[in-house]
Amino acid sequence: MSQSNIAIVIYVIGIVIGALFMDIWGSETNIKKGLMALGWTAILLIALFYADRKEK
Repeated sequence: MSQSNIAIVIYVIGIVIGALFMDIWGSETNIKKGLMALGWTAILLIALFYADRKEK
């Protein structure tokens, strides 16, 4: 598996954990939960950038 695929799999697992255990998409969502999801997405983008850079 390439590094970008590994990063995407880890991202999806993190999103599922966030949805199930931290109730990110619940009815009582606040700014903190939204920023956590945004930060997790930013980490994915950084990981994909470095994985692509390393492959070239």
